[in-house]
Order: sequence, then C-alpha cells, then structure tokens
Amino acid sequence: MNKLFLLTIGCLLLLMTTSCDKLLETKNESSITDADYFKSENDFDPYVVGIYMYMRGSAKTGPQNVTGIANNITYGTERGEELVSALNSRFTNAWTHNISPTSGAFDYTTWYKAIGSCNLVLAKIDKFTFTSESTKKRVMAEAYSLRAYVYFSLIRIIGDAPLMLDAITDENVPQLPRSKATDVMKQIIADLDQAISLFPDKTIPSKYRFSYASAQTLKADAKLWSAKVLGGGANDFNDAITALAEVEKISGLSLRTDFKEVTTSRANSEIIIAAYFNRDECAANYGLNALPYETGIAGATNKDSLPFCITTSNGQGAYQISAKSKALFPSGDKRIPFTWVTERQGSTLKISWITKLPGNKYADDRVSDNDIIVYRLGEIYLMEAEAYAGISNTTKAIDYLNKTRNRAGIGNYAGATDKVSVEKEILDERGRELFFENKRWFDLVRFHKGGTIDVYTYVPNLVGKTTPLFWPLAANVMANNGQLLQTDGY
Repeated sequence: MNKLFLLTIGCLLLLMTTSCDKLLETKNESSITDADYFKSENDFDPYVVGIYMYMRGSAKTGPQNVTGIANNITYGTERGEELVSALNSRFTNAWTHNISPTSGAFDYTTWYKAIGSCNLVLAKIDKFTFTSESTKKRVMAEAYSLRAYVYFSLIRIIGDAPLMLDAITDENVPQLPRSKATDVMKQIIADLDQAISLFPDKTIPSKYRFSYASAQTLKADAKLWSAKVLGGGANDFNDAITALAEVEKISGLSLRTDFKEVTTSRANSEIIIAAYFNRDECAANYGLNALPYETGIAGATNKDSLPFCITTSNGQGAYQISAKSKALFPSGDKRIPFTWVTERQGSTLKISWITKLPGNKYADDRVSDNDIIVYRLGEIYLMEAEAYAGISNTTKAIDYLNKTRNRAGIGNYAGATDKVSVEKEILDERGRELFFENKRWFDLVRFHKGGTIDVYTYVPNLVGKTTPLFWPLAANVMANNGQLLQTDGY
C-alpha cells in the first residue's frame, strides 16, 4: 500500500460513484461502459482494488463520502451492550433503539454501488484474454468474494434485500423487490463457492484483499448465520466446520502470543483479512470515537497510561466500555490492559477508556489509524467452537474455546458442559476476545435466534422495547422504488 496505490483507488472511485448513483431507482446515470474503461486485461485488477474502498471508507484521494462497511460501527456494534457514553455522546438511534423509517433508518445506496461494481467486473471480464490465466481467475474470485461480503452485510442489517446480479452500464436500471434472505444467502454461498474454486492458490498473498482463506472464513460466517437465523440447522453448522478446517490448514497463520499485537501490529500472523488504514492515505477509523481528548482528562493521575489525543478531531471521547462488558473479563485476563484502562482522578475511578484500537502516537498527535480487522485466527477458533456446539459436540467446542482462553491466561473452561451453557460461554468469550471489533450486535442477534439469550433482556437499551432486530429502509430508498416493502415491524 502506498500513495500511488490510493491515488489509483481514488481515481477509480470517481468513476464508480457516478455509476449506480441511484441504484434500484427509476433512473441511473452511469459513466462506465466498455468504451470508457475496460479496454485491456490491465484495467481489471486496479478496478477491483478500487472496490475495496467500500470495505474501508474514504481516502485522502478521491471522494470523501464513501461509507466503509467494515468501518461502520453503527450497524455492527452500537445496538449491542458493549458501549456507554464517556465525555460526550455521538450515539445514534441505533444505540437507543429508537429506530423508525424516518429516524435511524438504513440507506443502502453506497452498498449497492459496491455490488454494481462487482457485477460490472464479472460481466466484462469473460471476453478478455489474459496473459496469465491465474490472474484472471484471481480477479474474478475477488469480485465474487466482495459481492458476497456486501450481500452478507446487507442481510444481517435489513434481512430481505434486493438481489441484483446484472451489470448496470446505462440509465436502464430495474426496480427490484426485496428477495428473501434465504435466497440472498443461496447467492452468497454460490458466489463464495465460485470464488473458492477460482483462487489460484491456498495462500494469503495480501492481508488486505480476499484470498482462498478469507473466502472460506466468510463462507463459515455466513453458514453460522444461516444455521441460526435462517433455520439451516445442522447442515449449515457442518458446512461451517468444513470451511474453517480449510482455513486452519493455511500456512503462516498463528495466534499472537502477546494480545497487544493483535490489533496494533499491522498485517500480523493472526490476520486473515483487514481493511487498511494509514494517517497519510485515509481518514481515521471508528476508533477515534473512543479515544479521549486531552482537555477532557485534565487532572488524571494516570494520564500517561491513557490513549489520549490532543485534539477533539483525532479523539472524540464519546465511547467507553460498559460495565456489562467489563464484567465478562475474569481477574487476570491478559486482554484487559489492551481492552480498557480506567482513568483515575486521585483515588476516584472515572471513565474506562477503550484501548483496543489505540491508534499511533505521532509528533503532532495520536491518530486512530490501526487496520480494521475483518477476520483473524482467534475468531476462527471461536467460530469452530460455535459450530461444534451447534451440532451438540460440546467436547470439541470446548477444545476450540480453550484456544483463546489459554492465550488470555484464564485457563480451560471448567463450567457446565450442556449445549446451552457452552454456547453462552462462547458468546461471552467472543465478547472478551472480539470486544470493539465491530461484531457484537451480529453476535447477539445470532445467539438470540439460536436460543442462547433473549436479546430483549440482555441489551439494556432494548429492555421493555419491541424494536425489530433488523433495520427499516430509509424513506428516500422506499420513495425511489415502488417495488420495495418496508422491513417487518415498521
């Protein structure tokens, strides 16, 4: 990754954001056609690189309004129990669960731009002869993986979603109804199976692009969702186990001994795929919401141990870890110092600041520029634990659960071994291991649907409410497509 690389992405995004601007609406003005862009085999790889911007978010070069799917904490975290306010509040309607079609609703426009770009690559690539057939296969595999990733993100947010597989190259954009989440899931798995068959090798050439390993991981994640939320049951659990076993075979993957390195050491041996960040090449990641600012911690007696920023633009001081999340960690858990630190004002304990994504301290200020992890080996083991528990093989589930527990220094699980107890411990361990990694809300929905918890009593802000677990579609999305039905419950 370098500035030239990001400049390429920025230029490509200028093309892509004019395509599918009104996706699934009545009209669309697209500037991408055969004549405009795809003139040789050399055009495809940089174009696919540009699509990754939709995972990460805006860059210093190119448009600044691209919402990063992996970097959007509203949908993956804020509706859960992990966070409470710190110095100020930037929480949205998601956190309070006061969501309606006109307040906190979901606008999927940017997400379908990413899908449209994948469709375009897949529609145009066949007619080109590549010097290297393996390069062509890899480009196609990445496009299938990216499309599956976006669709999987969509069905976890809104459930049923429009299923668009055709390339949009002119103003003729069909208005599509929402397809059942089960049908979208079938397409996700079909895309991933195609990608897995196309990847030229079983390595991880780049931690910042989809590979055989990350496609298998995404497939396993999708299968766990399908098993519990969509009623797929044992077959899906077994498919997840098969996919995860393939990931375990990948050379070079290993747990970091020091948990501190998991999120702060770039592209380390535990990472399967991540979204790249660097202060000179992109805007900050969502971690800036949790970093305190200097004036807000004035008088702290342990100031030097706090991950503070000088300016409020780099550290917004909005989030701290909740008491409910802190209670998950037993005394002596080695992950605690790299998850939170409590500010002290003399003998008074104040805000518990999150240290999971501390950014990097530069001469002028601290900047939240750690990579955003999409998948890592620690989660692979917890996925395997969940899948084995799903088929009632709690012995095997506990074996995988213990891998992250032992790295954290809290020893083997010694609790009850019935299915529900083991599944609750897996959810708790995910809460410890993956805290603030933008996974928690989806975990809670999955374990709720699987019968492990009642999310309406587990999440404090949901108690006494009946807010549906999926988001409503924004009013502008509904107004622009007469084929759409609002999400159930709104």
